[in-house]
Amino acid sequence: MALRNVVKRGDAILTKHCREVTEINDRIITLLDDMAETMREDMGVGIAAPQVGVARRVCIIEPEEGRLVEFINPEILESEGEQLSTEGCLSVPGMIGDVVRPQRLVVKYLDRYGNEKTEEFTDFEAVVVSHETDHLDGVLFVDKATNVREAGEEPQEDMTEVEN
Repeated sequence: MALRNVVKRGDAILTKHCREVTEINDRIITLLDDMAETMREDMGVGIAAPQVGVARRVCIIEPEEGRLVEFINPEILESEGEQLSTEGCLSVPGMIGDVVRPQRLVVKYLDRYGNEKTEEFTDFEAVVVSHETDHLDGVLFVDKATNVREAGEEPQEDMTEVEN
């Protein structure tokens, strides 16, 4: 495993629609391992391949210690409800914003062994999955957020609704 540099906002790769993974090989396995190490080093709860300079449909989440989920070619099958989350991003350091995310998601994906899985995510996990899968479509949280501010600043009283 190796630490990778996290690509920052302004880099064109963060605005690209990522390509599907057609073969799970040693490069994809190494990418997953490196992403996990990089995410943990930077105290993140998720990271997507474009954030480490790879335009592939791969992302991981670790919403709590010991619960690592690796997604290859994730596809959101169901999305319901709404919740407002305050988010940050390793690619937009020092900034946070308020984003309306689904309360519940059902996602189909491949694991590192090529097994197809379908899993439900709710609450905070749904937020993290939604945030990371957005990266695979070239969307940053600041593209959807209201009240974008420096981390540590108090939110403004007059928050506006986010349009879906």
